[in-house]
Amino acid sequence: MNLSVLNPMQRKAAETLEGPVLILAGAGSGKTRTITYRIANLIEKGVAPWHILALTFTNKAAREMKDRVQRLVGSDVDEMWLGTFHSVCVRILRRDIEKIGYQRSFTIYDEDDQQRVIKDALKALHYDEKQLPPREIRAKISDAKNKMLSPDEWFQESPRDYRSQQIHDVMRYYEERLKNANALDFDDLLLCALQLFVEHPPVLEYYRQKFTYVHVDEYQDTNQAQYTFVRLLTQNSRNLCVVGDDDQSIYGWRGADIRNILDFEQDFPDATVIKLEQNYRSTANILDAANQVIAHNTGRKEKALWTDKEEGDKIRLFSAGDEREEAAWICLTIKKLQKAAKSLSEVAVLYRTHAQSRVLEEMFMRSGIPYRVFGGTKFYDRKEVRTPWRTCGWW
Repeated sequence: MNLSVLNPMQRKAAETLEGPVLILAGAGSGKTRTITYRIANLIEKGVAPWHILALTFTNKAAREMKDRVQRLVGSDVDEMWLGTFHSVCVRILRRDIEKIGYQRSFTIYDEDDQQRVIKDALKALHYDEKQLPPREIRAKISDAKNKMLSPDEWFQESPRDYRSQQIHDVMRYYEERLKNANALDFDDLLLCALQLFVEHPPVLEYYRQKFTYVHVDEYQDTNQAQYTFVRLLTQNSRNLCVVGDDDQSIYGWRGADIRNILDFEQDFPDATVIKLEQNYRSTANILDAANQVIAHNTGRKEKALWTDKEEGDKIRLFSAGDEREEAAWICLTIKKLQKAAKSLSEVAVLYRTHAQSRVLEEMFMRSGIPYRVFGGTKFYDRKEVRTPWRTCGWW
């Protein structure tokens, strides 16, 4: 492993191995590479892989990180725990969940399972599904658990009107059904792990001694339960390294609390703060524009991304009258790129919701521009669109 391939700030992060560390990593600044080298450096310095825990937000990120570490250290790192909060909590619960009244063979309910239980609750309580949409209730249950609130505690913080009382009743029915079925939902995985730690100190002490070096990726997107989980684990060792960017916190709607990263230095006054500001992804013009936009954010840690790349093309802004004019302009721009011998594989169109794809797809088809939809289904391939055509003999 050669740390000289890292830039000065990346190397400082990889070599600061003891105590609390906050790595503020701007977009495209090589944060995954940095945290990977840091973990590899711990192993090079003699830390056993089983003493290292790295928490990520996707299983894919965990696999990628583990593969990179293995390539760097050239040895087996299977005993190192790299995974999402939920996958790590599952491993903990499969070992000790009996201590809090469940069986080790517990079932994990997905969204469809949750919806089914909520619908059963509405039916059993004689509540109108149109007045209390199951999806809304499921979101409120998840939000309450992310904030570590029981149904009764959630009700105390609600408007405490008749509708809140109904939702509270559904919550209680939901919790009873899951407990009787020896089942947990995804939010329960974290809450039950916390319950296990708090109610059974020897279990917490076991994991504190096991995980003497803890890493958390995308720390700006952690919620209250995840924050508490990490603080409990690292209370003795204080070897906590968190990586994140307060300017990229976009998941407040699902419980993420940006105060976790903004207040890190209050939680750990002796923390080492390292800023990764060199961007390897974008040109100078893009970074200059991004920095000027981000500078207006309130409640942020000061940093400015920079690059040693060329200035690049200037950013163009087109203000369309409606979505069809916007789609037509996009098609015209793509046609110009084709005339300039650019490959369509180099062109990407980004939109916020799948509902916006319809007009774009219509314009692409009219213009003879082939396309692929990633992370979703083409509008005209969707079941609800295809079915009427089939019944009318048009398909």
